Amino acid sequence: MARLTTPEKILKAAHALFEREGADAVTMRRVADAVGITPMAIYRHFPNRDALLKKLSDDSFRGVAHEWKSRARSRDVLKRLNALMEPYLDYALTHPHLFDHAFSVRRDDARRYPEDFHARLSPTFNVALDAVIEGMAQGVLKQDDPHDVTMTIWAHQHGLIALYRAGRFSYDEAQFRAFYLQSLRRLLNGIKA
Repeated sequence: MARLTTPEKILKAAHALFEREGADAVTMRRVADAVGITPMAIYRHFPNRDALLKKLSDDSFRGVAHEWKSRARSRDVLKRLNALMEPYLDYALTHPHLFDHAFSVRRDDARRYPEDFHARLSPTFNVALDAVIEGMAQGVLKQDDPHDVTMTIWAHQHGLIALYRAGRFSYDEAQFRAFYLQSLRRLLNGIKA
């Protein structure tokens, strides 16, 4: 097995801190201690803490997008959109700190709707957008603005997850998962042609 480079070690340590304790725990000093280097050594690889956090977020987005693409291989657009529902929920429940940082915390480097999404700067959004565009082209989904429709689907998912994580459901995880999937199927039924 190949040895990790210093930047890889830094990212691995920062990721572990992030997963356990959230973004506030990712300090240059704590990351350096975990790697066994001085805090100043990190700056050779990352100009500042924000750049390190952005790299973690970008890597996370790419990982999620890759997983979504692998699950969304069906030629049936509705099956493909259904297949994208669970990974988002899984990510939110398995990686709550990364999820919050990626989707729920105000950040200067966060992508903005509509310009960044129309420019295809969101690897995760693009997977769903491509399915929506294809569905409209095939006549499976109602004709509409595909970006707005995709954002509506994402907002619905995100809203349900945010409410669940805030304790607004009395369901256990299995009950919430069933409700979440059924609710999203209702939404998809509403946009079918």
